[in-house]
Amino acid sequence: MRRTVGHYLQSSAMALSHHGGDALLAFDLPIDKMQAHAGEAITVERGERYAVARGLGVVPVRGLLTPNMFLFEKYMGWTTYQGLEASMADLVSNEDCSAIVLDMDSPGGMVLGIEGAAAAIAAAASVKPVHVLVNPLSASAAYWLASQASDITITPGALVGSIGVRLTASSPQETDNWGDRWFEISSSNARAKNPDPATEAGMAELRRALDETEAQFHAAVSAGRGIDPGQLTAQLSVTGDPADGGAVFGPGQAVARGLGDTVESRDAFYARVMADYAPAPRQQSRAYMAQAAAAQARAAL
Repeated sequence: MRRTVGHYLQSSAMALSHHGGDALLAFDLPIDKMQAHAGEAITVERGERYAVARGLGVVPVRGLLTPNMFLFEKYMGWTTYQGLEASMADLVSNEDCSAIVLDMDSPGGMVLGIEGAAAAIAAAASVKPVHVLVNPLSASAAYWLASQASDITITPGALVGSIGVRLTASSPQETDNWGDRWFEISSSNARAKNPDPATEAGMAELRRALDETEAQFHAAVSAGRGIDPGQLTAQLSVTGDPADGGAVFGPGQAVARGLGDTVESRDAFYARVMADYAPAPRQQSRAYMAQAAAAQARAAL
């Protein structure tokens, strides 16, 4: 039987968008490295959590987000919440790092463990600027993290949003392993340790748990983006009905709804932030230049 990433996570509550998320659950190839900017090469090798150059600490946020699946982090380049917390702590204390960039391409991931990572980003942003670059996706749990940064830049054609929670659960229909009926439940006490989604009581319990997590998600976005909690669901709705949230939005709509700040190409973004934070080059004195020229002349003789 073929095993996929989804098999390991199928019973976990996920803040995961179908836009890119389903493909990651099914299969992915390892990423060798991430190059942050063509003009100023900042590369993060697969398995490394960040790189520091020209005053910037660049942290890739990639793939399916999990609390501590370090094999995914090492061999597939996917971000873990514990790794992200450690990266934020390192970069806040790094004197060569004046600002942090979260370079995001993720459909989201598990809910378990995300609050610590989100809090670490918010704490870092209270000490140093934390800029998010969405290129090309920051959805669901990934946007939960992005919302805690100082600002969000969205590349043309990128997507952000999918603010909500869903859960996959099964109900046995037959006696063998192939008789399970699977349910996809979106966010809305417990009569059993393992609520049965085939029953009304079981479905209500699963939705209650999802709605609690959605409320935490909404609270984090409201606080991080400075959006009135009473207005957030209306801003996220595609119809005006608060229940019709959970969509992803392109750059223009995302900025209009308060989910992003700027629309900018990847190279333009890095050129701008590098210009803001790169240490000024040290000026060489005329005496030093004369000594260097004399040394070169002697070497030539």
